[in-house]
Amino acid sequence: MRDLTTGNEGKLIFQFAAPMLLGNIFQQLFSVIDAIVVGNFIGKQALAAVGASFPIIFMMVSLIIGLVMGTTVVIAQYFGAKDFVKVKRAIDTMYIYSAIAGVITTVAGLLLAEPMLRLLGLPEEIMPSAVLYLRIYFAGIIIFFGYNGTSAVLRGLGDSKTPLYFLIIATVANIILVLLFVGVFKWGIAGAAYATLLANGIAFALAIFWLNKTHKLIRIAIRGLHFDREIFRQSIRIGLPTGIQQTFVAMGNLALMGIVNTFGTNVIAGYSVASRLDSLAMIPAMSFSQALSTFVGQNIGANKVSRIKKGLRSTMKMSGAITIATSIIIVIWGHVIMSLFTKDAEVIRIGDQYLTIVSIFYLLFTIMFIYAGVMRGAGDTLIPMFFSLISLWLIRIPLAYFLSKHMGVQGIWWAIPAGWFIGLSLAFMYYKTGRWKKKAVVKFDENM
Repeated sequence: MRDLTTGNEGKLIFQFAAPMLLGNIFQQLFSVIDAIVVGNFIGKQALAAVGASFPIIFMMVSLIIGLVMGTTVVIAQYFGAKDFVKVKRAIDTMYIYSAIAGVITTVAGLLLAEPMLRLLGLPEEIMPSAVLYLRIYFAGIIIFFGYNGTSAVLRGLGDSKTPLYFLIIATVANIILVLLFVGVFKWGIAGAAYATLLANGIAFALAIFWLNKTHKLIRIAIRGLHFDREIFRQSIRIGLPTGIQQTFVAMGNLALMGIVNTFGTNVIAGYSVASRLDSLAMIPAMSFSQALSTFVGQNIGANKVSRIKKGLRSTMKMSGAITIATSIIIVIWGHVIMSLFTKDAEVIRIGDQYLTIVSIFYLLFTIMFIYAGVMRGAGDTLIPMFFSLISLWLIRIPLAYFLSKHMGVQGIWWAIPAGWFIGLSLAFMYYKTGRWKKKAVVKFDENM
């Protein structure tokens, strides 16, 4: 556990963000390594099938991810206020509703996998593989909720190192298992899904064992968990807008995938690989944003609001520098990176085209996400939700559809940074109003 309410703001945020940065890189390596193995051992149809599945998975888990993020903010603020009884109750509450949500999501995913893929207009040659992958993944989704919920709780307590250790274990296990199941046993796309679930299960089991033996506040056991309605209500107030935002973002990704699907298997495969690299490149922004949220939450809980602006400036500098370097690397070596996933020249060309257009605007995404991190840490998630929906559904999706009719597939790529620009403009203007400070769970005196 780390107290972020005293000491140099930039140094604290960097030290807290660095393990999360590494952890998020390892988490993205899950899907990247799966894509490399699938693309090289099975082929571009399987690569396209896995890529088409991820927007659906994201949509199905987005709401619970948002609620967990809300509980993390509650935990951070109570921890900053040194109210450890409520910290423990918040943790218990999160585990209870995550377990219930996991069962519901599994049933829904198994039933709706094929209908959702058909609704997206997925090419018929890809359909059987995509349905199989989705159903296996959803069968074990409760493991994903448990593992990621535990990591989120630890970050709310100021511990970003322990989740990293378990994530490294999970990633190494995934590399070994996917090579074994797909490369040696020849289980095809099912092997990639089984490897991911089993790797998450190994990491979650180790996390339960270690935390129950060593941690003061976290005890993961079926007996003794206490559901707190008031804390759940607070988590919903803070997390539901984020969950709804994530769900609509996922639906937007599905809509975008539907537009991409009309251009055929090569474009689907190229977009699937490039969007994974996109996610990898955005990790610095998301990691520093997560760190800043916890920093803001603890300092609001401790009634030290003056530290937030300093923390924001430091975060902008650190994450901005990394983002610019990442953009340069991708623009120069995007073609080479794409060739690691497939040897199909057309798929490589399409993916490289996407990366070249989108990566030069990563800085817009980074700044937008950092401002959102401040608001989330303060407990203000409703207004940023509307900003996200406006930039996605009023700008990106309509523009992608319109430009794809006139510019071809390039039009879809150009619509993505256009949405970021609008989202950043709205987030900046709202941040300057200062209204986000009034949404804290723990009330404070702004004059202090």
